[in-house]
Amino acid sequence: MKISSTKNEQIKYLKLLQSKSKIRIKDNCFVVEGYREVNIAISAGFQALKIFINTTIYKGNLNLNNTTEVVEISDQVYEQVAYRSGTEGIIGIFSSPSHAVENLKLKATNPLILVLESPEKPGNIGAILRTADATQIDAVIIAEPRTDLYNPNTIRSSLGAIFTNSIATGSNKKVYEFLKHNNINIFSATLQNSNDYLNEDYSKPTAFIMGSEAHGLSEFWRDKSDICAVNIPMKGKLDSLNLSVSTAILTYEAVRQRS
Repeated sequence: MKISSTKNEQIKYLKLLQSKSKIRIKDNCFVVEGYREVNIAISAGFQALKIFINTTIYKGNLNLNNTTEVVEISDQVYEQVAYRSGTEGIIGIFSSPSHAVENLKLKATNPLILVLESPEKPGNIGAILRTADATQIDAVIIAEPRTDLYNPNTIRSSLGAIFTNSIATGSNKKVYEFLKHNNINIFSATLQNSNDYLNEDYSKPTAFIMGSEAHGLSEFWRDKSDICAVNIPMKGKLDSLNLSVSTAILTYEAVRQRS
C-alpha cells in the first residue's frame, strides 16, 4: 500500500500526533522522525506501532517485529509530514510507556539522579537528556511536568537520548517521597542560602533538583531542612545560566568525584 494524498486519514492522524499534546497523551503514542532516532527507540525496546517510509529516500533496514505496520508514502506526502530535512525518509508512531515515578526501579546501589521541576522548554529537556546519556545518569525525573515528555521538539533535541535514559514523572510530593524512600541525598540548585557546589560531596547516592529558568525552584524544594542548597558561582552581571548548562556542570562534578 502506498499513500499519495495528504488527506489520507492515516496522514491526518500522524500530523495530529505531531502537533497536539492532548492527542499524544490520550492515545498513549507519539511520533519519531529519522532513521537514527527510530532505530534507537526500537533498540531500547519501545514498541513501533506503524512506520511510514518514503522509498525515494529511505534505504535503511530496521529490525521490526511482525506487529509493526509499514506504510509507504509518496514524496509529496513525506514533504508535508517531515519536520526537518535529512531524516532518511522514515517516520514512526510509537507506543508511550508509563513513566510514573512510583514505578521507577533504580539498578545502581549508588545512584545519581536529576530532577527537573516544571521545565518549560522542550529543547532544554532534550539537551539535558543528552547530558544524562553522556554521563550515564541513573534516572531523570520530571516533577510537576508542564509539557508531555514526547513533544517532538524534545525528541529531536535529545538526538535519541530520550530512549536511552531511565525517565520518570510525578508530582513534587511523590518525587520527594521516592528520593527519601531510596535514601538519596538531595541537593537543590538555588541562589538563596546556598553553598558553592564545589564544596559538597556527591560521591554517595545523590539527586540534583533543578528549577525552571523562568521561576527557579519552588518553595517545596527550597524550604525543606533536609535538602542541601548549592549554587554555581556567577562572576559576571547575570545571575543565572541556561538550565541545560547548569545541569551539565553539576552532573559532571558528581561524575568527577565518583571517578
